[in-house]
Amino acid sequence: MIDITNGAKPKEKTAVALGYFDGLHLGHVYVIGQTLLQKGLKPAVFTFNCDTTLPKFTKQEDIISFENKCEILEKMGVEYLYAPDYADVCGLEYEQFVSEILVKKLNIGFACCGENFRFGKGGEGNPKRLSELAEKYGFTAHIADDVCVDGEAVSSTRIREFIREGKIEEANRLLGYELSFKLPVVYGNRIGRTLSFPTINQIIPSTNVVPRFGVYKSFAQVDGKNMRAITNIGIRPTVGKTSGVVMETHILAYAGDLYGQQIAVSLSGFLRGEKKFADLSELKEQIALDIKNTL
Repeated sequence: MIDITNGAKPKEKTAVALGYFDGLHLGHVYVIGQTLLQKGLKPAVFTFNCDTTLPKFTKQEDIISFENKCEILEKMGVEYLYAPDYADVCGLEYEQFVSEILVKKLNIGFACCGENFRFGKGGEGNPKRLSELAEKYGFTAHIADDVCVDGEAVSSTRIREFIREGKIEEANRLLGYELSFKLPVVYGNRIGRTLSFPTINQIIPSTNVVPRFGVYKSFAQVDGKNMRAITNIGIRPTVGKTSGVVMETHILAYAGDLYGQQIAVSLSGFLRGEKKFADLSELKEQIALDIKNTL
């Protein structure tokens, strides 16, 4: 996948999916999938790589990181990516956005977005205006219907609520994959080793939505293999609080050194809430029980 944010426009006409795509959930995948169906056009995505919080959010709570988003898009078959910071384009009038970004930068032949997509200064651009401007500038626009699960539209808002509540299975159903964090392994206090349950420690960025504190069934991707694991997310009340939200993962049947590596950990199920134990012996007994409950 070629990032053309600061580069030359594609020589070929493109089919462009438009959206923030913060979770790449089933609804987002449907929108992007329409670009992959356009014969003779190169599939592309317009999204944001943001240091700026979008107006619809009170704070930044991404479901997946931009890097994770790019990996998924590339695996889907997207060939071009245009991903500015929101601050760099929010001052454009809605027709300017179409003429300057979609036409001049992306060489657009087809556009697809969801019904809630907004663009241009003050969000004045909407799907209806996109369709009108498509006719003016000589490309085709398609407005995708919502994807529904259990009679409700799949949305990032619903998914965030499920994640915050620890309802990870429900979140994963709407995502279409298991929620994953790919983060560097950092040094901890190594208490897990003294309990015979060594862990890798990763810090969840403040820009991500944080799952309910507690213990999860998980998988860690190590050397290209998905290995069964158990993950605690929280502030470690038994061994001392931290300055951020820590994700501690014990990888079953693995004893290697992963410090400094980027390791992907995916959550598959919620086991219990975080709690403070009387001592390390009680914590060790609970960890053994948690591992048993993952099997």
